[in-house]
Amino acid sequence: MTPQRMYFLRPLVAAALVPLWSLSMVSSAVAQEWPTKPIRMIVPYPPGGPTDIVARVVGQKLSERLGQTIVVDNRPGAGGNIGADTVAKAAPDGYTLLVATTAHAINMTLFSKPGYSTSKDFTPVSMLTSGPLVLVTAPSTPAKNVAELIALAKAKPGTITFASSGNGQSTHLAAELFDTMAGVKMTHVPYKGSAPALTDVMAGQATVMFDTMLSSMPFVRDGKLKALAVTGSTRSPAAPDVPTMAEAGVTGYEATAWNGLLVPANTPPAVVTKLSEALKAVLTQEDVRARFATQGFAATWTSPQDTGKFIAREIDKWGKVVKASGATVD
Repeated sequence: MTPQRMYFLRPLVAAALVPLWSLSMVSSAVAQEWPTKPIRMIVPYPPGGPTDIVARVVGQKLSERLGQTIVVDNRPGAGGNIGADTVAKAAPDGYTLLVATTAHAINMTLFSKPGYSTSKDFTPVSMLTSGPLVLVTAPSTPAKNVAELIALAKAKPGTITFASSGNGQSTHLAAELFDTMAGVKMTHVPYKGSAPALTDVMAGQATVMFDTMLSSMPFVRDGKLKALAVTGSTRSPAAPDVPTMAEAGVTGYEATAWNGLLVPANTPPAVVTKLSEALKAVLTQEDVRARFATQGFAATWTSPQDTGKFIAREIDKWGKVVKASGATVD
């Protein structure tokens, strides 16, 4: 290239870089000022449930860290889709957050038209918590362990029932995954939430349930339910005497209930980074970790990039389970 041509190209290259430099400066300026007003944290489930509890603990600590009020806004309905759609359509300015769950990976296959794309309409910020489910049954159920439950299900195909907190929820799909891996076929009985489902399991109206430890373990400790296994890869500190599903004989089984924080796509990167760093500080606080541990959760901070990769794997994993089970809500 001749010196003359290089001379003329330099202004063109500089001009092309100006928009990129300007965007970077704007993003940094926005992050320095953010937040200047209250932040809305959308919980796509009713108050009082596991996700709501996580949101309120994190929201309070995050508020203290950022110096702004965090308003928890419960938007339940459609298996978590109503709240997610609200955030997907919100301004990408860092003032509307979504507490996402396993359902937001499941829903990408379960619903033909969920109204949003978990992978395209959001920018991941961090995981919040993760933890296993627990397989519970009434004390009167003949099966004392997972192996005996499998034997019972094979001896009486279709007569063993499993309750769930609703079609397509992790409590439903965890059982479908169990059916596939254990080679059995249980009958699904969906409920509107964990509370009525557990009530019927305790009464023997439904045989088993894969439920969150937060909801089930108090009944296990009171002797109203018995725990057969947890669904994580390791035993839970909240129930150290309960074996994992792999230890109980279903090799390779793992189902994790998780919560993560997402913001609308195109939120300024500097805001995402600032929010991620604030969450890291919150989730590594000993009192926060201890609070979640007693409820069967692990406080789990991950980078925005790693959070996105994890959610992509979850969408793929649960998509296969949905297709194999034939589960649908449409």
